[in-house]
Amino acid sequence: MSSSVQPTSQPAPNSSLVLFARGVIALLASWPVLWIAIDQAWGGPDSLQKRTFLASEIVDAFEEAQARSKSAPDFDDVEVLILQAMAEEFNCEVDDGSSESIARGIVGLWKEVKEGKGVDQVERLEELAHQAGASQIQATAQQEESDSESDVQDGSDMDDEMETDEAPALVPPKADRGPEVDEDGFTTVQRGGRR
Repeated sequence: MSSSVQPTSQPAPNSSLVLFARGVIALLASWPVLWIAIDQAWGGPDSLQKRTFLASEIVDAFEEAQARSKSAPDFDDVEVLILQAMAEEFNCEVDDGSSESIARGIVGLWKEVKEGKGVDQVERLEELAHQAGASQIQATAQQEESDSESDVQDGSDMDDEMETDEAPALVPPKADRGPEVDEDGFTTVQRGGRR
């Protein structure tokens, strides 16, 4: 039995589309709102894959427009796509205006890639995304380090507290007073306290 590999029927993506996709991924990777959403797992355990899904949706919108000889999506269309994905996938409403700047950056990147000038910008965006990711990793590592140090300190304090054999008194003990006798020799009856 011989096995033969069938060639796939899908054409290879053109290089400008691949370059654009790299740029979109880099732009999204450097967006602080999306960092937080991924870091805090607002999209669940698959948050990182949802960023890739968002990038593919954006690239597909531009690719479809190109295939149908339509004009490319404008920044409003891209922003709506981004906001919709953030709301549906990450339960996050972005109202700080950053989605508009990301959308404008994506539309500008598309224009540059189509003009053949996008290579330098994509490399710059990838470097920024790499630096942003590295700073995020450092911040997370520092936070985890300080958490573990405080756990060690908290643990030693707890050990000191645990060494005492006596339970702390929650209510001060009442002094057991004997019966009160007044000057005429009568005993005063005290009201009983709550038990």
